[in-house]
Amino acid sequence: MSNEFVFGWHAVESVLRREPERLQQVWIQTGRQDKRVRAITGELESLGVAWEVVHRRELDKRVSGVHQGIVAALSESREWGEDDLYAMLNGSRRPPFLLVLDGVTDPHNLGACLRTADAAGVQAVIVPRDKSASLTPTVRKVACGAAEAVPLIRVTNLARCLRELQGLGLWVVGAAGEAEDTVYQADLTGPLALVMGAEGKGMRRLTREHCDRLVRLPMQGTVGSLNVSVATGVCLYEAMRQRLA
Repeated sequence: MSNEFVFGWHAVESVLRREPERLQQVWIQTGRQDKRVRAITGELESLGVAWEVVHRRELDKRVSGVHQGIVAALSESREWGEDDLYAMLNGSRRPPFLLVLDGVTDPHNLGACLRTADAAGVQAVIVPRDKSASLTPTVRKVACGAAEAVPLIRVTNLARCLRELQGLGLWVVGAAGEAEDTVYQADLTGPLALVMGAEGKGMRRLTREHCDRLVRLPMQGTVGSLNVSVATGVCLYEAMRQRLA
C-alpha cells in the first residue's frame, strides 16, 4: 500500500497540515474519543482519507516505537537533492541559514536536530547520502513535525557541496572540540552553513578542511563533549540570537 509510515500525533498532524495529499490511510488505537481524535478524524473525512479504529497490537505490528495510538500510511515522498537546494537558495529573500550534519547515523539524533533546526529558522538540513541516518518513521516521530517543514537534502559528495555553497557566498563554520575560538566569538550573522560532526568522531577530515572557520563549545565540567543534538541546539540558538539581534 505504501512505502512510508509515520506515527505519533505531532508527526501525523504535521503531514495532515503540510502534505495531506500523501495520506493514504490512518489507524487510531481503540479507546480514544477525545477532542484531538474528533478533530483529526473530521479532517480526514473531509479529505476522503480512510481511517480505522484498531487494537493496539495492530499498530505495534506496523511500526516499532512509541506510536502514541496513531499510525498513518503515506505515499512515497520526493527526495530532496542538490538542485533543489540551490534553487531554494537562489529564491530566498533572506540570508541562507543551513545546517550540515556529517555522519549522524542515529535516527533519534537526526530527528532531534531537525526539530531544533525548524525552531531556529534553518532553511534546510544537509546530510551525506552515505553514513547518515535517513528519514525513517522514527526520525519523523522524534522531529515532531519538523521533518515535514525542513527539507532534508541528501548529497552524494559533501565536500563538493560545501565548495558550491562557498561559491554562493556562504560562510562554512564547523564545530570541533580542538578549535581555538568558541561559538560565542564567531560572527554567525551572514549567509551561513553550520557543520556538526558525528558524536565521538566529529567531522571527517575532508569536511573539516572545507570549513572556513572552526569553533568549539566551552566545557566547564568533567565531560569532554555533548550529544550531537544538544551541541547542535546550542550552536543554532547562538546563531539565531546573533541573527535576530
